[in-house]
Amino acid sequence: MPKEPELTPIPANPAAQPGTATGPTPAPAAGTTAEDAVSLSHSHRHGPQRIPRWLERAELFLRVLLRLYIGLAVCLAPWFRAFWDQNPLFTQFPTIGAYAANGAVRGIISGLGLLNLWIAFRDAIRHRDG
Repeated sequence: MPKEPELTPIPANPAAQPGTATGPTPAPAAGTTAEDAVSLSHSHRHGPQRIPRWLERAELFLRVLLRLYIGLAVCLAPWFRAFWDQNPLFTQFPTIGAYAANGAVRGIISGLGLLNLWIAFRDAIRHRDG
């Protein structure tokens, strides 16, 4: 019979872990100035790291490209006979096919595609270097 691992409780507050000091910070050593003490206390803290600029630009490019592609596909799909009228889903379920053949439904779907295109262009223009 395999031995199961022990489960140890994890405290909700990382400062309350056993073996860590929870009291006040120790006083600076003799001969150090207040600036040295502040720089020492700040050097041990890890602030949030900045995301590299190239990574932000690559993410923006891929996001805009994906939105453009999806927007074009959704905008144009209802008007192609091979994709919309002869869709196996619509032929298998004639009720859905009757609704999908309605011009208003095609217009709403195309409008969603145009909305997606507009969001892509807005993101591309808004995030230009200023």
